[in-house]
Amino acid sequence: MVLSVGLLCLCWVGDWTEFRGSKADGRAVGPATPLVWSDSQNVVWKSAVPGLGWSSPVVADGIVYLTTAVPKDSGLSLRALAFDASTGAIRWDREIRKVEKVPSIHTKNSHASPTPIIRDDAIFVHFGALGTARLDKDGKIVWTNTELDYPHVHGSGGSPFLFDGKLLIVCDGGKDPFVVAINATDGKIAWNRPRSLKGKISHSFGTPLVTIVDSKAQLFAPGPDHFAAYDVTSGEELWHVRAPGWSVVPQPVIGHGMVFYNHDYDHPELMAVKLGGKGDVTNSHVVWRIQRGAPSTPTPLLVGDELYFVSDKGIASCVDAKTGTQHWFERLGGNFSASPIFANGLVLFQDEDGHSYWVKPAKTFEVVVRNEVTGRTFATPAFVNGAMYLRTDKELLKVAN
Repeated sequence: MVLSVGLLCLCWVGDWTEFRGSKADGRAVGPATPLVWSDSQNVVWKSAVPGLGWSSPVVADGIVYLTTAVPKDSGLSLRALAFDASTGAIRWDREIRKVEKVPSIHTKNSHASPTPIIRDDAIFVHFGALGTARLDKDGKIVWTNTELDYPHVHGSGGSPFLFDGKLLIVCDGGKDPFVVAINATDGKIAWNRPRSLKGKISHSFGTPLVTIVDSKAQLFAPGPDHFAAYDVTSGEELWHVRAPGWSVVPQPVIGHGMVFYNHDYDHPELMAVKLGGKGDVTNSHVVWRIQRGAPSTPTPLLVGDELYFVSDKGIASCVDAKTGTQHWFERLGGNFSASPIFANGLVLFQDEDGHSYWVKPAKTFEVVVRNEVTGRTFATPAFVNGAMYLRTDKELLKVAN
């Protein structure tokens, strides 16, 4: 038996509480949002965001949360911000940590790329090796953790995942990569599991996912030269698939008794692997592989029997999720980092330069609407109660009727 963890948790209907939504599946629920927008059309408000960050907005109880990194003196101020969803006014702006020596990052990255998580009255923010913190909804810091000291190489990109009171984080650095669980209540490390396979190049930037397989919670974490599943309680590795690759970014996707994931950045390939194995399942559980049009950064989107994805260079694809058979393969143009979202009965592809494409979820390709705003748009948007929250390099926009 395989169940998505989103079916088992008490999620906020209409809220958007973590990367790719409250079920981490890229699917928006609730009232429809406008299909058309621009710098002014259907924009309810715009709010300036200090510094730079590519963390996605998360929304709950009428508040929008973001992280950012603001230049300060010769260093950086790592910050969490809360905006009023009705007006766009900043409710609070809290420094989590001041970094004196600014680490180098990839040109596609920022120093505040991991997306926050909201649970009840807690907000969890993560800056990779630079620190993790829990805040309350008034912006008061409950705890901080700076123990995840590893050479992150190109900056931190992967978001944490929260399950059963543990903040689960992939720490694939330049050496000695590991996966770790932090207790959500006190910020202390619950377990730390070194990667079992040594990759030729060990750094990656993955966001994990938890799924229930045979009544047991499994943490899925793509990494250097392999994909591994771990027991959430103990951190024990349960099974793995070997596949050469590094700098892995997309979050795994679950459906039809399989996990779909990317295993390389330079030569991306999507793989579908049957769940339920033990040990090394490379030769027994791989169902299909696709290299043509595979993404390096955006996470795929599963809608029914079809898997939609877009390559970093702007090639969008639709394949049969069960077999990998390709339905269409089309160039949208531009470069892409944001993950596609299913909203309004359509698939939204958002490129890095403010261009968006609403595409019909079908076995034939059709663009329904194209939109454009000013600015760079690397962050995946959030959809809540008939509104879209879109982050650019300078502003946060609320799009609604």
